[in-house]
Amino acid sequence: MAYKVITNCPVCSKTLKITRLKCSHCHTTIENEFELSKLASLSKDQLHFVEVFLTCRGNIKEVEKELGISYPTVRGKLTDIISSLGYEPKKKNEIDEKKVVTMLENGEITAEEAIKLLKEE
Repeated sequence: MAYKVITNCPVCSKTLKITRLKCSHCHTTIENEFELSKLASLSKDQLHFVEVFLTCRGNIKEVEKELGISYPTVRGKLTDIISSLGYEPKKKNEIDEKKVVTMLENGEITAEEAIKLLKEE
């Protein structure tokens, strides 16, 4: 049984480093310091959301349908994942008007959602 790689030390909570890799076929072992990708630190639920988001090509309306959640919930999950990856999510007042119009034209958001986003600026 394969277990998910833990990324933080259970004692001090600092980031762990992978130091040993082994081939399950020929048993070759390689020792060194290897870095994990940022995605490795995401929870199982967050990784599932990222997979759905990518298969929907970033179309929030499709993500809503696929997961049966609302637009604000999709945005909240995206913000949470962005933060988990160590990035600063854009503040609501930094939303680009052109992006909102593009999302509206592509059917990713409704007119009401676009108005709400523009009023948040």
